[in-house]
Amino acid sequence: MRKLYKLVFLMIFVLGLGFSSFAQNHTDAAAKLTTGKWINHTDGYVPNPIGVSNTTVKRYKTIEFKKDLSFTMDSVKQRFTGHWLMNGDELTMIFNPKKVTHLHKNIDPNSGSNAYLTTTEIIDLGKRVAKLEGDVLNFGNSVLDCEHNSGAIVGLKNFYEFTGFANVTGGHLLMILIGLVFIFLAIKYDYEPLLLIPIGTGIIIGNIPMFQAVDFNLKLGIYEPGSVMNILYSGVVNGWYPPLIFLGIGAMTDFSSLISNPRLMILGAAAQIGIFATFLGALALGFAPPEAGAIGIIGGADGPTAIFLSSKLANGMNVMANGETVKNLIGPIAIAAYSYMALVPVIQPPIINLLTTKKERKIKMKPPRAVTRLEKIIFPIVGLLLTAYISPTALPLLGMLFFGNLLKESTVTARLADTASNALINTITILLGVTVGASTQADVFLTKDSILIFVLGAASFVVATAGGVIFAKVMNWCSPKDRPINPMVGAAGVSAVPDSARVVQNMGLQNDPSNHLLMHAMAPNVSGVIGSAVGAGILLSFLM
Repeated sequence: MRKLYKLVFLMIFVLGLGFSSFAQNHTDAAAKLTTGKWINHTDGYVPNPIGVSNTTVKRYKTIEFKKDLSFTMDSVKQRFTGHWLMNGDELTMIFNPKKVTHLHKNIDPNSGSNAYLTTTEIIDLGKRVAKLEGDVLNFGNSVLDCEHNSGAIVGLKNFYEFTGFANVTGGHLLMILIGLVFIFLAIKYDYEPLLLIPIGTGIIIGNIPMFQAVDFNLKLGIYEPGSVMNILYSGVVNGWYPPLIFLGIGAMTDFSSLISNPRLMILGAAAQIGIFATFLGALALGFAPPEAGAIGIIGGADGPTAIFLSSKLANGMNVMANGETVKNLIGPIAIAAYSYMALVPVIQPPIINLLTTKKERKIKMKPPRAVTRLEKIIFPIVGLLLTAYISPTALPLLGMLFFGNLLKESTVTARLADTASNALINTITILLGVTVGASTQADVFLTKDSILIFVLGAASFVVATAGGVIFAKVMNWCSPKDRPINPMVGAAGVSAVPDSARVVQNMGLQNDPSNHLLMHAMAPNVSGVIGSAVGAGILLSFLM
């Protein structure tokens, strides 16, 4: 009997030691599990819901186990919760079902919104089982396996992931360099500083690297609905910045030179050949008709008009008859248009010299006659009625242009004219420049299409300038000898106001210090503004 007692006692002792060891192991495992956080390194997400990309970026997924037997699995997209059980070194995670919202690009042309379209789904991850092996949670799947880190290390890694250093690409650095070049040209050479400095700064802002992923919106980037930049960019996408720019241009413009010599208006129309030549070139390169129309307007040398038309035709939302969605070309078109506008003093002189003789460049034109106040008041009213009946689709631009000019010439609304020509246009120029620049986000902007657009833009400026000069030569040959036309003024038919007119003035003075052509050049220059807007309206009416 005594031996039996000893045997029972020994069995109880052994079982106690085993249970104690098991409890201790369980306690140690649970203590380790609930200390610090567990990181998954291999999961990936498709970045940038605006562009089309199959590449993934690594994003740490962290799991935190709490002593109350609950856990939180936190990823950049969603946060899942549940409860856990520990059996020795075996962990069981039971997830709570979660309602998630997916973000989709909004391509509805009638939505009038840049907001995402959303769909919802109930996700139930069910149960997962893992073994605790030292500092690793082994789920039997390398995509799910996690390693142990302290909370401080996890915080540092999480911070690093959202820095620009972790997300920078070669494209970002290239675009930032381009932005710096724009700022350099504006400051060093005075090339359209009011445009290039805001655009250059916007390019830098738009290419600060940030983490972007499908179904995730930090509300920072210009293409992320709800962000400040996206809200400001709506003025570009919805096309309401350009009419306000035209209001300011109208309030600043003196049409006297055009009224005194209306035949020079033809030169403003002749230079618009660049629009239609570029349109045909874009079609030949494979762009869809609406996209080609938006690209073609670069030939008008008018940034606001280019933005207005591209926001209607190449906005990334409209669906064509064949079911395809047009590309979003607003950024490349706007940057190309403004870049070449700024480079007018570089582009135009060689073309003018090539197409004219020194004798032609010395031609002096008859001084323009004085224009009465009544003529100045009547002109914007008649101009509005005439151009609007020809091309009603250009009314947002032309209506504001002539309205601004009427404010100026009526002389009884000086305060309104002053606001339109100073505070308003300056404010809109800043917003337009920065947002257009920011729209050149590397993954959206650096494409084959952008390169083709810049090539077509350069060709369009050459064709537009050449068309104006050649037509001016023809007009000079047909003009009376006492009313000659200097062929150089035809180059001012592109609507880069007043840079093209200044180029003609400077070249006139270079060939003859007494030959002042500025007032004559302003006539085709301002008519070019009208012509490019009418051209945009014609394209819009055919291609919408």
